[in-house]
Amino acid sequence: MRLSALLVRLIVFVGAAFVSVAAARTTVTVVEERSVLAVQETLVDQGYEWATVLGDGLQVILEGEAPTEAVRFRAISAAGGMVDASRVIDNLSVTESEVIAPPEFAIEILRNNSGVSIIGLIPASADREALANRIQDIADGQPVTDLLEVGNYPTPETWPAALSYALRALEMLPKSKISVKANTVTISAISESPAEKRELEAALARNLPENVSTAVEISAPRPVISPFTARFIIDEDGARFDACAADTADAAEMILAAATEVGFAGDANCTLALGAPSRTWGETVAMTISTLGALDGGTVTIADTDITLIAPIGTGQRTFDNAVGELENALPEAFALTAELPQLPDESEEEAPQFTATLSPEGAVQVRGRVPDDVTNTVVKNFANARFSGRDITMGTRVVEGLPSGWSIRVLAGIEALSELSNGAVVVTPDTFEVRGNTGNEEASAEISRLLIEKLGQGADFEISVTYVEELDPIAGLPTPEECIEQIKVVTENRKITFDPGSADLTAATQPVVDDIAEILQKCGDLRIRVAGYTDSQGREVMNQQLSQDRANAVLTALRARRVPVSTFEAIGYGEENPIADNGTEEGREANRRIEFSLILPEPAPEDTNALDELAEEAADTEATDSE
Repeated sequence: MRLSALLVRLIVFVGAAFVSVAAARTTVTVVEERSVLAVQETLVDQGYEWATVLGDGLQVILEGEAPTEAVRFRAISAAGGMVDASRVIDNLSVTESEVIAPPEFAIEILRNNSGVSIIGLIPASADREALANRIQDIADGQPVTDLLEVGNYPTPETWPAALSYALRALEMLPKSKISVKANTVTISAISESPAEKRELEAALARNLPENVSTAVEISAPRPVISPFTARFIIDEDGARFDACAADTADAAEMILAAATEVGFAGDANCTLALGAPSRTWGETVAMTISTLGALDGGTVTIADTDITLIAPIGTGQRTFDNAVGELENALPEAFALTAELPQLPDESEEEAPQFTATLSPEGAVQVRGRVPDDVTNTVVKNFANARFSGRDITMGTRVVEGLPSGWSIRVLAGIEALSELSNGAVVVTPDTFEVRGNTGNEEASAEISRLLIEKLGQGADFEISVTYVEELDPIAGLPTPEECIEQIKVVTENRKITFDPGSADLTAATQPVVDDIAEILQKCGDLRIRVAGYTDSQGREVMNQQLSQDRANAVLTALRARRVPVSTFEAIGYGEENPIADNGTEEGREANRRIEFSLILPEPAPEDTNALDELAEEAADTEATDSE
């Protein structure tokens, strides 16, 4: 009996143990599942879908590949917020980071009346102090705000050329914004006038850096034209503009469309300007041009609100009345029309007096014809000397009484009109005024037309036949940098720049050679030129190098004295280097003693050992050590 009781107790104890174990295992499983689920949901909610959560009893195991170390730490912290942090087992890995790309070197330069400001990142290899000094020189006493930072990364090959071009542009443009990158230079600037705009654009188009794209946008204030003028002619030579001004691009397009419709086929340079007397300017000019088409020819001059229309000789009265009547009724109220139907000339009339002035391509001026008195003759001579200063002027005028009223004004206007040409002639009669010739100014025809309207009146009959010749344009006709160097080589081919023996003093015989070189360089504009001095091999090398440097400096000084802009030039003495002939003969030594001119071309930047390179080398050394 006692054995049975003991057995029962044993059985009960064993059963309780099994139940306890089962309950414990069930509890652990429930806690594990709930912990894993809670942690997984938290990680998903916070954007860590890449993490996998596993349970091992009461432990929560995190696995997966975190994009960065910071993200890995935040994922562990998120898991520790749901369960006790001591239960979280970190089996996370971190994605290998890519090599950090070097930043882009770029600077922004702003220059105005308040000074110069510069901000951006430049290579550590750049001479920051030299750059700051150059900008201080350009600022010319104005304040400079320097916010440049330096980065120790490889210098792009084209960076020095891009920066050098930007600094040359900054020196020329007192009101500008310049953006510089290794492969791009963007320039925005304001000029004082359209003429200065053309000069700056031409200067910036020269010596462009290689492998660097440039974008130049220079704006200029519109000129104020008074009187605001347009003049259109249809005759046996065809349809053409003597002057064309417009207040808007739409007005210019309207005027050109009307001219094209009546037979104009050339390129009209309608100047966009200020000073239009009415918002209907373009429409009004277009209507008057269309009227000339209806008359099959003639001349129309619009100066401010006054319109003068001259029909072709021989036009029928009815045709004239119909065309002019339609125009008068269609014109805006602000404009006044004067129309003239010329009559056939009377052949019995005496030969009209005439005055002529000519300007030859060589610059010689001849003034011939009739003037009313000695005072006028003196005025004409003095005026010609003033307008053609330094030219060879031949006076062939004759004092004659009984000349028409206003003849002196017409003569002086003729001389002034001729001064707008590079070469040509002016022929003046009481009823006609003819200007013909060549010019390097695209606006010459319009300027002469406005001049004659102002001096002679809107009803004056004048004809302008002026041809724009690009070679005469002081800007468009500039030689290329390579052509400039070739011209200097031609000048010095048979005439050397020579010095007194053993010194850097230019000989008297070499002065004409320097004069010719200076004349070439004055026409070449802004160039980067190297003046290189060389010697023969006689004497000590150090002394020869110094002598060649002094001689190169002497040439630079001589050019500066002749008003050559040498701010972008450099003088270098190479001594005995680079002989072009045998130093063993007198002829060879003579040839080696020379001065050479060459363009300064941008050089590739040297490759730098920088912080990234050093880190990469250290990483490679570490991997090699680990593999061993």
